[in-house]
Amino acid sequence: MSTALGGTYAPRFAPVADLLERNLADGTDLGASVCVVHDGEVVVDLWGGMQDGAGRSWQRDTLVNVYSLSKTATAMAALALVDRGLLDLDAPVARYWPEFGAAGKQGVLVRHVLSHTSGVAGWRERVSVDDVCDVPASSALLAAQEPWWEPGTASGYHALNYGHLVDALVRRVDGRALGAWFADEIAHSLGADFHLGVGPDEDDRIAPLVAPPPTGFDYGALDPESVFVKTMTNPLVPIPVTSSRQWRAAGIGAAGGHGNARSVAAVNTPVSHAGMGLGGVRVLSAETVERVFEPHSDGVDAVLGAPVRFGPGFALGGGRLHPSIPQQRACWWTGYGGSIVVNDADRRLTFAYVMNRMEPELLGSPRTDGYVSAVYDSLGDRVTASVGAAD
Repeated sequence: MSTALGGTYAPRFAPVADLLERNLADGTDLGASVCVVHDGEVVVDLWGGMQDGAGRSWQRDTLVNVYSLSKTATAMAALALVDRGLLDLDAPVARYWPEFGAAGKQGVLVRHVLSHTSGVAGWRERVSVDDVCDVPASSALLAAQEPWWEPGTASGYHALNYGHLVDALVRRVDGRALGAWFADEIAHSLGADFHLGVGPDEDDRIAPLVAPPPTGFDYGALDPESVFVKTMTNPLVPIPVTSSRQWRAAGIGAAGGHGNARSVAAVNTPVSHAGMGLGGVRVLSAETVERVFEPHSDGVDAVLGAPVRFGPGFALGGGRLHPSIPQQRACWWTGYGGSIVVNDADRRLTFAYVMNRMEPELLGSPRTDGYVSAVYDSLGDRVTASVGAAD
């Protein structure tokens, strides 16, 4: 297999290009793209490998389902509405979505939803993939149920319903669905080829995900009433489902976004650049960006089982999960299988990596850490995260 890369990179970032080329050559990556924005400039924009096993090469405009990296685009939509005065992070969700105030959720705030502390990490009723793809109907189920823990007191990762909760807020303050609002107000203004809901005209350039090797993990051995099991198994989403037309079209803001490293970086750059996107497009005020770095939880997440410090929309600081990421004014999130985006406000840096060959980890992988380390090594600014209470 050819390991020739497409795209460009500044010489300073040769270690990133070298790592991508090595990973493609030895099969660690099948197809992938990486992008680095530093101080307002795209300094790395590379891609290579194969879209699939049928001989299709990964192209400049290849898209892939980025799983939970979708949540960063969803968070950006909510933050932009905050910036425009249509949402208030400190307001009850029920102010905008009255039905959500049922069953003891009157005190759930918008920031609780964005920081995974709402107590509504998944569905109480049994749901199918078909149900989840009907976003308004499955959102109504969330509005009717009780929280699984006291809202605001701890985090429990909203793995599959994060976008449903934000979609309901967007519809009530604007009228458009989350995916349409994001496309019109953020992706279009930034020129970002990222989609929360993608039409059939784009199918030919979507690289199907390659499922990770089985882990042998037995959900059946766990307490079925645990927050982890209720969140992660209702429903299970087999990897082939992500290539279905239904999934691609549904606009699932937690896990159904499609893009590449360039578009993920473009969507996220305002977080590392005081609200400014590439080309001088202002997406957020500097004041709203500072809200991103306010910690709303700091401890072992009830779903992920790992120490995570959450602000609105992102994990804050790398900690032991990603020690190359600084602790101060840096935020990140990953997608199941290994993709990642890092926003470092102090260094005016955004880095994104997406791929189609998945690893079994939910929060990155050794491969992921290698790319993050290569970026910081290229800066000559290698950091080692201090160990905080959540570690």
